[in-house]
Amino acid sequence: MRMASGDVSLDGKVAIVTGSGRGLGLAYATELARRGAAVVVNDVDDDVAQAAAARVADAGGRATAVVAPVGPTATARQLVATAVETFGRLDVLVTNAGVLRDTVLWKMTDDDFDTVVDVHLRGTFTCVREAATQLRAQGEGGRIVCVGSPTGQRGNFGQTNYAAAKAGIVGMVRTWAMELARAEVTVNAVVPVAATAMTETVPFFRPFVEAARRGEPMPPFARRVLGFGGPDDVAGLVAFLASDAAAGITGQAIGVGGDRLAVWSHPQEVAVALAEGGWSADELAQDFASVLGAHLQTVGQELPEPPAGD
Repeated sequence: MRMASGDVSLDGKVAIVTGSGRGLGLAYATELARRGAAVVVNDVDDDVAQAAAARVADAGGRATAVVAPVGPTATARQLVATAVETFGRLDVLVTNAGVLRDTVLWKMTDDDFDTVVDVHLRGTFTCVREAATQLRAQGEGGRIVCVGSPTGQRGNFGQTNYAAAKAGIVGMVRTWAMELARAEVTVNAVVPVAATAMTETVPFFRPFVEAARRGEPMPPFARRVLGFGGPDDVAGLVAFLASDAAAGITGQAIGVGGDRLAVWSHPQEVAVALAEGGWSADELAQDFASVLGAHLQTVGQELPEPPAGD
């Protein structure tokens, strides 16, 4: 990974990173601290949260921990209050906390669905609402970075709950970017692809995750074709979006992983057909294939076969 030139500074900034005890969240919190930010880390496990806070502080920043599950309004209020009471203000929120309860639709329980949606979707909503209130009151702008997923963009087998939550997050980000523009608060979504406990559940990615755990370098196919790397490959984008250098970027869904950086498009019409008086069922049965059939969209992530030897 290329070293930073030092142009992106977060000196004097205060950030909250939810779900930052391990994995991607810890990488984000550590990079923000390395850039000069004071960081409120968060996890549901006290030992993990305290260890993360110590690691973040070792990176050069100040850190404190909030041990609480993301989702309830009370946790969002505790996170923002801790930032203000401990460090005097809030400048950056990164909503990263998440869980998985993967199973196919007909086996998914209400609890499977509710747990994932509560942490990812409701947790993003409650934390951003509380942070936005604080940032607007301060009157000095701010940065909000929400974590999405390719699953929310294209769907994935066995992840009804996760796909719904991650798609909803991007929809909220687009809306909040408009609502908070006058307050000079930018809101963006990061769509990471990285070796974590979550991606290990995807059979296609499991060999790469296991190799990374063994300390083996990620092959070029993973880093360049799949855009798949480690948590540190994502952290740079989060730090950039949290900085003054990204003041003109808002309402975007930006993918990152390995050597790749990408912008995800809005869902939009890709083909239009007109019929005088509208379309009856009979006309659709007769003409749909010829007028729109060639434009139907694929579902799920299209993953290429790795070359021999990778």
